[in-house]
Amino acid sequence: MVTQFASMPVNLESEVQKSIVTNWNPVCHITYNRDSWVKLSQSPNIYSEEEALLLCEKSSGVWVSWVPGYGEIILDKSEFYC
Repeated sequence: MVTQFASMPVNLESEVQKSIVTNWNPVCHITYNRDSWVKLSQSPNIYSEEEALLLCEKSSGVWVSWVPGYGEIILDKSEFYC
């Protein structure tokens, strides 16, 4: 006995995939501390490093940081590579 399943229309399948990608928000549960190095998802400029030293937390999830080759910068936790 052979069972055939109806195939999903191509446009519906691509819509489902777009919806998944659009609504996907990665969650990072890492606790950050002062004097820790973090990897950045994107460096501030082409000459700077992709890591930052956390100096102090300005507000919840927002850090005053230092990036070699760039200097002091305010970074949101969402800018860290997790």
